[in-house]
Amino acid sequence: MAFIFEKLDVYRKAVNFADKICELTKDFAKGNYYLADQLNRAALSISTNIAEGNGRYHKADRINFFRIARGSAFECVPILEIYSRKGLINADKGTMLKSELEDICKMLSGLISY
Repeated sequence: MAFIFEKLDVYRKAVNFADKICELTKDFAKGNYYLADQLNRAALSISTNIAEGNGRYHKADRINFFRIARGSAFECVPILEIYSRKGLINADKGTMLKSELEDICKMLSGLISY
């Protein structure tokens, strides 16, 4: 039996995004650990807050967790920019990941408005 939130496209996209980030950062040099750790935490926070929000009974609680998830998605953007500037990822990869975040944020805004 699946949890209801597992059927949400935004949840699946968020999990896929976090998985891509884990794969991207797994071989980063130790000198960049702080960036990898922060990005991994923020990326994971998107899907975990969607899940936690769906476990809440009150609409206001759910919306609060969806807002936190959206904030975590926004948090990923400057870190990806720093990755690009440091040459840890190429510009195309950064643009692709930021585009995925934009889609996730739009979907979260829809959940918040719903």
